[in-house]
Amino acid sequence: MTFRERFTPEAREDIVHLYAFLPENDLKAAENALEAIERGMAFLREFPFSCRKADPHTPFLRELLIPFGNSGYVALFEIENSHTITILAVRHQREDDYL
Repeated sequence: MTFRERFTPEAREDIVHLYAFLPENDLKAAENALEAIERGMAFLREFPFSCRKADPHTPFLRELLIPFGNSGYVALFEIENSHTITILAVRHQREDDYL
């Protein structure tokens, strides 16, 4: 079963922020980063329960690790119901925590 994804406004801003940082240094890296995030979202739409729990007391709040370069990104999401996942935040793995 494929889940429908939706992004909170904050998560959309996170992606804009991540993308805006890279073109200053390397436009190709920015494009590759967006592709990596999209591959991660495609995986998430198919297998959200395979991602690690962000909080052991909240089984539907999870994190997706998205590899990119020497580190990558982390997407915090919630499984809303049997059809929908909500992306709450997207951060570079070296940024401050989002919780």
